[in-house]
Amino acid sequence: MRGSALDKVLDLLDGVTTHNGYFMAFCPAHDDRRERSLSVKEGEDGRVLLKCFAGCATEQVVAAIGLSMTDLFERRNGTPKKGGGGSHPSENRKTVKPEGCTLAAYAENKRLPVEFLEGLGVSEIPNYNGHPAVRFSYLSVAGEEACIRFRVSLDGSPKIKTRRGDKLTLYGLWLLPRIRNARMVVLVEGESDAHTLWYHGFPTLGIPGSGSWRSEWSEHLDGIERVYVPVEPDQGGEQLWEKLAASPLIRERLYRVMLGEYKDASELHLADPERFAERFEAALDGATSYMDLAETEAQARRRDSWGLCEELASQPDILSEFAADLAAHGVAGELSTAKAIYLAVNTRHLDARMLVNIVVKGLSSAGKSYVTEKVLDFFPPEAYYSLTGMSERALAYDDEPLSKRFIYIAEVAGMNSEFLAYLVRTLLSEGRLVYVTVEKTSEGLRPKRIERPGPTGLIVTTTRLRIHPENETRVLGVPVDDTPEQTGRILDTIADEEREEPDLERWHALQTWIASGKCGVTIPYSKAIARLIPKHLGVRLRRDFGSILNLIRSHALLHQASRERDERGRIIADLQDYAAVRSLVADILAETLEAAVPPKVREAVEAVAEINAETSKSVTVKQVGEKLRLSKMPAWDRVHKAIDGGFIENLEERKGRPARLVPADPLPQDAPVLPAPERLGEELERARF
Repeated sequence: MRGSALDKVLDLLDGVTTHNGYFMAFCPAHDDRRERSLSVKEGEDGRVLLKCFAGCATEQVVAAIGLSMTDLFERRNGTPKKGGGGSHPSENRKTVKPEGCTLAAYAENKRLPVEFLEGLGVSEIPNYNGHPAVRFSYLSVAGEEACIRFRVSLDGSPKIKTRRGDKLTLYGLWLLPRIRNARMVVLVEGESDAHTLWYHGFPTLGIPGSGSWRSEWSEHLDGIERVYVPVEPDQGGEQLWEKLAASPLIRERLYRVMLGEYKDASELHLADPERFAERFEAALDGATSYMDLAETEAQARRRDSWGLCEELASQPDILSEFAADLAAHGVAGELSTAKAIYLAVNTRHLDARMLVNIVVKGLSSAGKSYVTEKVLDFFPPEAYYSLTGMSERALAYDDEPLSKRFIYIAEVAGMNSEFLAYLVRTLLSEGRLVYVTVEKTSEGLRPKRIERPGPTGLIVTTTRLRIHPENETRVLGVPVDDTPEQTGRILDTIADEEREEPDLERWHALQTWIASGKCGVTIPYSKAIARLIPKHLGVRLRRDFGSILNLIRSHALLHQASRERDERGRIIADLQDYAAVRSLVADILAETLEAAVPPKVREAVEAVAEINAETSKSVTVKQVGEKLRLSKMPAWDRVHKAIDGGFIENLEERKGRPARLVPADPLPQDAPVLPAPERLGEELERARF
């Protein structure tokens, strides 16, 4: 074992390779055996800097190799080296050099019989880096050895080491049959608390560390009615509780246990072994369910947030308020696109399997990402997960919560693999992601099932006409404006030195208020819309109609303070909600279903026809641009779309040569897809009689 903090970390990692000033290794916090995703280097202040490009948190990486965050700091004479970006919270704490740990010393320290511990498979090894250590065997449900951890010190740092190459799992899985019979389990941090509770007869599973919980471990708790968690009074204890509460598979069965003045079960046992069972039973009886805590917290959040957003939530047209604040936030024009994005992200509150997904389309430098990111500023951070790209299996292995959240990818090229496109498609359509892989264990290759609950929405930007064909049918495409007029508006906004930033806090409070209340919405006229929509427009309409209804629900949800509720407590969407959504997406839907030709494309087709008629010659893109007063790129974008639609033909077959454009198929008459609000009102009136 090498001496420095950097060397200590590198010794515990697999597949270490040297690069120009840093190292790459397999990340121990996820299944990383195909590509090295963990970057390791030494900072200027001597601390070890870790970065997992698959998204694992530093705390997870550190826990997976059996270290603590303190171990990332270089020590001098027993004290972490200071400097650079500030000190670690534990820098001033005395560090005890590990002198090893015997089974007898461990048993005495925990006041547990050696024979009892040996019956659990706990043993002693004489030489672990020159000192004795206590060996903890993590067995699978089938009783096979899955992971080995070592207690290398009673009081030093670190106390625990994980055998190199082993994957962490829950401690005590071989006891699951008995635990399921008890219909309850206590989840504790570490091995010693598990030993204490097993000694007193409590059904228990141990979590290797507060930062090591994996969502897939929830499957082991299937069929168990109550999951008790003694929450330790520190940041790690709260971190573990939050991770467990984030799992929809167990949160409804989760109970928070408080032990008063005692840090954990082991400390309670040490205080009075004879009364431990009685006192711990009392703590379990006094446990508070997550659902009760969540309801109380939700009520408090709703009350507090209403005080901040009451005026906004009571407005008759909240999207007009949004448009005004968005302009103050630096966005010129793009109102329909921005409003559509806002309503789409707001669908995360709905009880729906599939949210409204958005692809923002436009030329390079047209402002797609800028507009999208400015809209997202109106939402709290938990509403979206922003990425520039991801590896093809990142969605499966990332621990970032995806439920009721939008993934924002700044360019569709960040989803450039077929497998990633498949994972995204599954997540969007099914409302969850289930991925089965195999991993190498001490018993050989074993199947591993990973489930990521949704529902999850997607926002991407692209310069392409279309994204992946299977994903294209699951998104609503919204364009950005590339006209000279829009360029002028943008320049005016940039030049405006008097513009004052809007109050985004009230918008975040509005989202908190919505999230903490009942979000059910009913559309009493949905069947009337369905009757009036043309049915010959193709099967894609089946998906798009669901998105339109969800946007209507989103608009009603946003305006719930001025909407009525039915006897079931659902918000009733009125015709104003339909009219607002129709004004935003009617043309987009008609173009998507090829029931209408976009005005910009129609202009380009008509320009080619007029120039061709005047000159009796083929037309260049430059001529189209001059006629429409456009630069080359916007003109070519319109021409490209017209060629794609079959309305213009390019006679030039040689690459790199100027296009020779001539008219092709005649432009069709635009046909409305969504009925006018007046027509819908008439249909509803007719249905009443």
